[in-house]
Amino acid sequence: MSQSTEVEPSTTAAPRRTATPVTATRRRPARRAGTPYAFLAPALILFTAFLAAPIFYAGYLSLRKVQVSGLGLGSKARTEVWAGLENYARSLSDPDFLPSVGRVGAYGLIVVPTMLGLALLMALLLDANRTREAVSKFARISIFLPYAVPAVVASLLWGFLYLPRVSPITDVVEAVGFTAPNLLSSDLTLWAVANIAVWGGTGFNMIVIYTALRAVPTSLYESARIDGASEIAIAWRIKIPIVMPSLVMTFVFSLIATLQVFAEPMTLRPLANTISTTWTPLMKVYRDAFTRNDIYAAAATSVIIALATFILSFGFLKLVGRRAFNQED
Repeated sequence: MSQSTEVEPSTTAAPRRTATPVTATRRRPARRAGTPYAFLAPALILFTAFLAAPIFYAGYLSLRKVQVSGLGLGSKARTEVWAGLENYARSLSDPDFLPSVGRVGAYGLIVVPTMLGLALLMALLLDANRTREAVSKFARISIFLPYAVPAVVASLLWGFLYLPRVSPITDVVEAVGFTAPNLLSSDLTLWAVANIAVWGGTGFNMIVIYTALRAVPTSLYESARIDGASEIAIAWRIKIPIVMPSLVMTFVFSLIATLQVFAEPMTLRPLANTISTTWTPLMKVYRDAFTRNDIYAAAATSVIIALATFILSFGFLKLVGRRAFNQED
């Protein structure tokens, strides 16, 4: 009997010691559940205030219009009413809209392949010899430097280089014995604007592609060289397939920038009478909103541009995304 009474306390005391640590470990994650949201809150607030809210407000304005009663005099003579899709119909039927879309399409066909081709070529050349680090750093900075110049400043600089009377390029060409072309003429304006975009955007895309190349281990290239592969074969069969996701990403960025081209032609417009106020769709938005004071039509055109940007970007990603990002399949 005495032995049984001594065993019972020892068996009941053990669970009481382990109960406290278990409850403490279960409560600890609950205290930190809101930490990620606290870090995300500033970005979410800025995104909502400066991107999401203007988009929704533009969509709201695109469905409204001003109705004028009588002579349009008085405080209640001009009222904002529901317009439905009327503003979209006016924007799409505007005789200046489709030509501006055509110019942007031709602009993109020039800029995007040229810019990405040069960026890929420069990245491959810089990655071909990784031993000269000092030369590589200087080359990267030199190529990337034009991207740091704002688009308005770059357009002004190139604009004065395009003007025949003040351009040193014209003097050099005429000194050699040739006639310098007028790059701001109606035939060459598109190429002049595209040149500014290529000059300013190649460096950024080169850095993105070159960064992807630097992540590839050199042992992979050495194995290919041992097998007898040349540098061109290594670039074509190994490097380009590896950086394909970076090429897709830079293409999407370039496509979005092409559809939103505004600063270059708008800055060159005072220097050339060949650039109209509706040379690009965004310039048409600017004209409708700030020259004609028709913010409703401008909002409708903005929504059309945003939808076109989303459809083209999403469609391109769906077309090549699986092959580019899931190469192991």
